[in-house]
Amino acid sequence: MESHEVADLFDQAVVQLRRVVESGAPDAVDDLDDGAGLLRHAASAGAVALGLAVGKLADPDRVVRAAACDLLGVTSSLHEEVCAEAATALILLAANEADPEVHWSIARALGATCDARALPTLITLAGSPDSDVRFHVAVSVPAVLDDPPAEEGEAVLIDLCTDSDPNVREWATFGLGWVSSADGGAVRQALWDRAHDADPAVREEGVRGLARRRDRKALPLVRGLLAQDEVHRFTFQAAAYLADPSVLPLLEGFDPTADGVAEALRECDPTRRAQRDEAAWRLLNAIHLRRPDLQVAIFAERFDLGLFMDVTNGSTFSGHWFVDGLLKRAEGDPDRAAELAIAAVT
Repeated sequence: MESHEVADLFDQAVVQLRRVVESGAPDAVDDLDDGAGLLRHAASAGAVALGLAVGKLADPDRVVRAAACDLLGVTSSLHEEVCAEAATALILLAANEADPEVHWSIARALGATCDARALPTLITLAGSPDSDVRFHVAVSVPAVLDDPPAEEGEAVLIDLCTDSDPNVREWATFGLGWVSSADGGAVRQALWDRAHDADPAVREEGVRGLARRRDRKALPLVRGLLAQDEVHRFTFQAAAYLADPSVLPLLEGFDPTADGVAEALRECDPTRRAQRDEAAWRLLNAIHLRRPDLQVAIFAERFDLGLFMDVTNGSTFSGHWFVDGLLKRAEGDPDRAAELAIAAVT
């Protein structure tokens, strides 16, 4: 795409975004087109879109600056190679930007860059009096956290978990409990508090976050949620992480084809878990018998369900699989799964 075509798309997007801003409802995209489709088209140009957006960040018009930030975010989501430069430009703009509308766009775009350098800027924006800005900070912070996350990243999510806006609390609890690998007393206390939040969606996120850390305090909360008339899939995920046979009678009352139910049934049933473990052991042995020169490891991840397998050839990493997925491809036959894995690494 030529630079003049990108510029034309950007100008059209600014016109549409201005209508949204002037309506006084920045999130009213259901009623007004904010130009996102035009910006996505422009972003397909990669470096050309990046250059135009960076140049527009100095524009005296706040709507133009906001649209430029949006374009940097969309371009970053489509072209990983521009993320670092986009993050640098956004961080520099934020240092002197005073307009909440632009702050909103900066916070959202920084998440798309997945750049850890953005964390201090997002922490500053978390103090905004505008709940829309704080919302996008809550959404973006998990995307820029290292693993394990920096203490400052944990702290800002914990703080946002107590926000006056339930949407901010929900996304901060999701980021802290489900996206990040943060753990410890302060994290669990924050999730425990949200598990008793006045908002149902926040409560479900709090319970799921606690369960993901295998915190047994979540067990009676999961039982209570499973006994309700309507059960969210997050609750089935929480049950799966706790893997407690005591919830099986409750789980067996649900359609096993419903989202999350089969996984919860498998994790909470000792017999089914033993069958899964036996199949994984047979898979490991089948690979070893065919290719004793390959090194095979079956293991579990702390914050994931199920088992994983790595196959290495000497010192070179060769393959990584989710064991259940590989066995499913092989129609449950460990010998066939072994052949698939060997074929992939050779």
